[in-house]
Amino acid sequence: MDKFTTLTGVAAPLEIDNVDTDMIIPKQYLKTIKRTGLGAGLFSEMRYADDGSPNPDFVLNKPAYSKARILVAGDNFGCGSSREHAPWALLDFGIRCVISTDFADIFYNNCFKNGILPIKVSPEDLEKLMDDARRGANATLTVDLLAQEIKGPDGGTVRFEIDAFRKHCLIEGLDDIGLTMVEAGAIKSFESNAASARPWN
Repeated sequence: MDKFTTLTGVAAPLEIDNVDTDMIIPKQYLKTIKRTGLGAGLFSEMRYADDGSPNPDFVLNKPAYSKARILVAGDNFGCGSSREHAPWALLDFGIRCVISTDFADIFYNNCFKNGILPIKVSPEDLEKLMDDARRGANATLTVDLLAQEIKGPDGGTVRFEIDAFRKHCLIEGLDDIGLTMVEAGAIKSFESNAASARPWN
């Protein structure tokens, strides 16, 4: 997966609590196991009217946020069923970072495995960042994973905590397969030694 070190981009305010995975990517999009193409279905029940036309009131349909890279969301983001399609859809749309006060555990874990940085902040810091995000085209945030800081357009800084191992994996761009391949040499050596020691296997 792509490495994550520093991300600067427009932040979209999604001022809704308890956004579940069915809201992120509705069930009709779950027929594919491809990680691409799902961006079109992201938040589709809120993004589109019944006739398929864009809902002009939905934040990601507004010109200022159409290329948002960061999502500032309400509490308990990613609750509901454990569909990995939810981070796939966010990533395919272009979202690399989601900021909230809390996340559902499975969604939170799936984000790290797919190159998305989910950041937990206090309610007070979330309100500051939400206020920054409400500025539209001027709502540019910089997320510095190395320094564990979010910098706002006015120079304000919000610190965040992250597990050291997950931080390492994002910085190096290592998903579960990548982590295994780091040890490819040791695995090959073990298999070779095992084959020599037990040729009857």
